[in-house]
Formats: sequence, C-alpha cells, structure tokens
Amino acid sequence: MFSNLADSLDKTFRNLRGVGKISEKNISDALRDVRLSLLEADVELGVVKDFIANVSIKAQGAEVLKSIKPGEQIVKIFQDELTSLLGGDQAPINLNAPGYVLLCGLNGAGKTTTAAKLALRLKKEGRRPLLVALDLYRPAAIDQLAKLAEQVGVPCYTPDPSEKDLVKVAKQALKWAKTEQGTVIIFDTAGRQELDDNLLDELKKLHKFLNPGETLLVADSATGQQAVSVAQTFDEKIGITGLILTKLDGDARGGAALSMRSVTGKPIKYIGEGEKMEDLAEFHPTRMADRILGMGDVVSMVEQVADKIDEDQAMKSAKRMQSGKFDFNDFLDQMKMIQNLGPLEGLMGMLPGFSKIKKQLPAGALDPSRLKHMEAIVLSMTPKERAKPIIIKPGRRRRLAAGSGTSLVQVNQLLKQFGQMQKMMKSKSKMKGMMDQLGGMGGGAGGGGGGMGGLGGLMSKMGGGGKGGMPDMDGLEDLLGGGKGGPKKPF
Repeated sequence: MFSNLADSLDKTFRNLRGVGKISEKNISDALRDVRLSLLEADVELGVVKDFIANVSIKAQGAEVLKSIKPGEQIVKIFQDELTSLLGGDQAPINLNAPGYVLLCGLNGAGKTTTAAKLALRLKKEGRRPLLVALDLYRPAAIDQLAKLAEQVGVPCYTPDPSEKDLVKVAKQALKWAKTEQGTVIIFDTAGRQELDDNLLDELKKLHKFLNPGETLLVADSATGQQAVSVAQTFDEKIGITGLILTKLDGDARGGAALSMRSVTGKPIKYIGEGEKMEDLAEFHPTRMADRILGMGDVVSMVEQVADKIDEDQAMKSAKRMQSGKFDFNDFLDQMKMIQNLGPLEGLMGMLPGFSKIKKQLPAGALDPSRLKHMEAIVLSMTPKERAKPIIIKPGRRRRLAAGSGTSLVQVNQLLKQFGQMQKMMKSKSKMKGMMDQLGGMGGGAGGGGGGMGGLGGLMSKMGGGGKGGMPDMDGLEDLLGGGKGGPKKPF
C-alpha cells in the first residue's frame, strides 16, 4: 500500500533535507517531483493541483526559507497537508440508535466480506451486531454472507431466494432483528459491474425507508480513478456518509485513498488490508500520512500485534527463552505467531525508515512462502529431533529435505540459523538486553501487562536498535536470512 508513492517521496525529501539552505528553486524542483509522484500513484489531477498549490504557498514563506532547518520544516508542511488531504482527524463510525449501517458499492469491491469483517470488529468492541443479506441478484450472495456470519459468530437474516422486493425484505429483516436484540444492523446490498439507474433507484428507496445512521461506500482501491467517479455518483444519488477502502494490501499506488476523501468530502472510516476476517482497520489520516512519508506507524503495528498474539503463549515462549531453553517446538510457535500477523512486508512497512532498508534485503526476503518452507522442515522432524536438534546429522537432514519438499541446502541453512539463535538465547547479556526491550513492548517475561514474547522483543530491537533510531539492520538481516557472512539468498 502506497509503496510506490512512499519510495518516490523518500528520494525527494532526502534531497531536501540534505540542502543546507533552501531556495525557491529547491522548493520548485521538489514540488515538481512530488506532483509527478502523486500522478504516478493515480491521484486525481484536480486533487494534485490543489495539494501542490497549498504546499507551495506555505513552503515559500519567509519563516521557512530563513529557518535553521528549512528542509525539515518543508517536510513537516507536506506531512500536515497530506494529513489534511486524507481527512484530518479519524472519523468514528456513527452507531447511535437504531444503529443501521448500509453498505453499498459495485460488484467485486468486497461488500459481503467487508460486512462480515465489520460485524466481527464491532463484536470485539462489545457490541451486538446483526447481518442482513439484501443482495437479491447475485447468485449465492445470500449463502456467502450466511457462511461468513457463521464464521464470525454473528446472527444473519437470509431472505427467500425468490424474493426481489428490496424494501419488503428490509421490513421483514427489521422484524427479525427485534427478536435478536442486536445493537447494530449491517445491511449488505446488491451491486453491479457498472453503475446503472436501476441499482441507484433501488438503493434510494431502501435508503429512504431505513434512514441509516451510516451509508458506507465499499470501494476497491485498486480500481483507481474509476473508484473516485463511483464514489461521486453514489454520493450525489444516494448520499454516503463515509468510505471503506478494500484491497489496500494489493495496491502499491494508493491514489484512490488520497483522491476519494478530497473529491467526496466524506471520511474514510475503515480500510481492508488482507483476506482474513480480522483484516479491517480503522483509518487514521495522521498515521497514514506518516506511513506514506516513511515515518512509520508504530502505534498501528503494536495494536495489530496485540490483537493477534496469544499473550499466554507469548509469555510461555519468553520464559523459555529467558531460561536458555529454546528448541524447534518454540521456533514453530514463533513462526505461527508471525504468520497470524499477516503479510510480513505489510507489518514491517510500519517500521520507521523501512522503505530505505527494504532495498538492502535479499531478494524474496519478505516472501511468505519462506515461512511455509521453514515450517514444512520443522513439521518433518520427529519429536526427538525438535527437542534435540544436535542429533540431526547428514542422513536425517536428507530425510527432512525429502519429507518437506525442500532442498538439503535449505535444511542446512535453517539448522545453521537456529544454532545461532540458540547461542544468543544462552548468552545472559544478550538475553538480558532482549528481555529489557521485551518489557518496553508491554510486559517482560517476568513482569505483568501482557508481553508479546520473543516476537515483541525482536520487533522492539528492529524498531529502535539501529543508529539514529532506525531499525537494526543486523537483527533484521538475521531474521530474514541474509545476515553478515551468511547466505546471500533468503531461505
């Protein structure tokens, strides 16, 4: 998400920061580069023009040009304007009684999946959400929502498949909802491949009948400018109150997110960044602006980790590490915890300055299949081999390679890296430093507060162990298989 834009802006701002004295030409050159970067990221032309104009006026003020660190001040101006462009403050969802949330959008945007994701999120927040299937046209849409509702543990109203009267079904659903005692009702509506008058007329009638507190447009961020025009049309014809952007994890440009908020004037409420039901996050303009400018988003990272890590298991792992006991059973637990966090690149992209060090990593270092290969090797081991890796001699290694579908080189590499980790675990000074860092992430191995195990310490190390507060490159390379003197290619 935004990776192309972040890379382009990073180069521009590094040039600005490196100039001792800023001139109007420096600013003009930087603005030209930013303009091109935004257009390449598929940001709408009018939005780009307004953004550049606002930055230009503020960046060429006398207090900036004469300041001690003008480059830093200009970057701060960009940060403020980008935050404003994305919506300023985070806009919470309106769930005041009767708590109706109407989801609309085109086919393929992910409305049905988003409905279930939103229901799960609200359920975790202590509310009692209900789902209502109002997509009366798409084959199997009703069954899809019913299955997803069962998966997240939320009641779902499913109308008769032959029913085509949208308002009639909505009335029946409201009667059903009274018996379920829900506090929030999420309505999943039908879409089309393209906007048409029939779709908009039906939605207008439904909207008039329900008068929902929230009418959220679910839009596929990867569709770029089309998503912007769709948002405008839905807002003009029906009246949306906010946006949910989906598939941001698969869109390297992200221009739709920057354009839709500005063009419609409606806030982005949530963003979808993965396929799992848990992968729906509140949208925070300030955090997103920081992420785009390479400043990281440690708050969101910690929230994501805390939400998906089993605290008891993490504490158990941390205590074993502290005592010097660390075998392949623990290693397997750590890998599962990392996999639960979602794509590694997305998580590490929240670290400050990660865009700079990403280029230094071995090719494929962030490929999720690497963890799968490592997991396959460990699962091919006998219980005795996991507990005592020292007994894994050449004959056993060949068996592990054959059993896991990997190569002998990969097996040897994993065992070598594991041996290095074990040495670190047995070093009291290194473990003390790691546990100190672990405590700073919310609770050490021996303290309270729900720590995050070895993973939390490792993240803490990567997030602040390097020079100038940058991620610790040595620790990062060791984790991803490209440490000093180690193999050039990742596992």
